[in-house]
Amino acid sequence: MDSKTVAFIGMLSALGIALSAISLNIAPILSTVGQGGAALDLSHIATFIAAIFGGPIVGAIVGLLGGLYSGYYFGFFYGQGLIAVVGVPLGKAMTGLMAGILYKKLKIGSGSRHSYLAVPATLLSYVPESIYTVLYFLYIMTAVVGPGMAALAPVVTAKAWVEITVMSILMGALAGNTGFREFVNRFLYTQKADKSTRN
Repeated sequence: MDSKTVAFIGMLSALGIALSAISLNIAPILSTVGQGGAALDLSHIATFIAAIFGGPIVGAIVGLLGGLYSGYYFGFFYGQGLIAVVGVPLGKAMTGLMAGILYKKLKIGSGSRHSYLAVPATLLSYVPESIYTVLYFLYIMTAVVGPGMAALAPVVTAKAWVEITVMSILMGALAGNTGFREFVNRFLYTQKADKSTRN
């Protein structure tokens, strides 16, 4: 990775952490201490932007790093322990990886004519993490924290799908926005942007 990619990852990871910290603390949905919790978490906005413009590896890294606050929040504020500090970011990394693969395959971010595909691609990219989340609560959290964790699986999954649906619409708008694409490409790929302008 070159220095611009590393800076891009750092910037978007920080954005993911900030979005997570703000949204989790403003909008708790279920907050029974010792029984886990569900809350609005918008950190994947940064994950999806990273995946569109940086690809699968960058998306996975930003998902992982951007999910650290969520892991800390659920691990220590809601009694889920160290398992959440590791488990939550891993799930988010799955979404970043899958989003990057789908965006790259569908050429989303390379031009406005592919931007309408960002909505279904974003929704599909969450499927692996969604399955992981259900298994995480039903088996891992139930074994480590207690049987009460199983009840959180449908709550957290339903809440997450609402978030992802809203974010998919946002990604469709951002992927189709010429100014936003040019700004990111100028930051990440100066030479590539210059070549495409000449053509």
